[in-house]
Amino acid sequence: MSTLHFDTSAPKKATNLSINSDLLRQAKELNINLSQQVEGYLSELVRKAKEQQWRTENAEFIAAYNKRIEEEGLPLEKYRTF
Repeated sequence: MSTLHFDTSAPKKATNLSINSDLLRQAKELNINLSQQVEGYLSELVRKAKEQQWRTENAEFIAAYNKRIEEEGLPLEKYRTF
């Protein structure tokens, strides 16, 4: 399970969403908590976007590190027991 990456104690803020009316009706009939579900999905989208942003911002370092390991091997590799 991933660590939450936002302040869960932050106050809720009302917002407007445009949702297919039939889908909304069915969700209400099934007692689906839209706020909870949208927040969960949005949280996952934000997490993935931040992960991709981090990978992009650090791509040069990651490539350089991988090249160094490829050329020089792992640090302290001679002490590995596996």
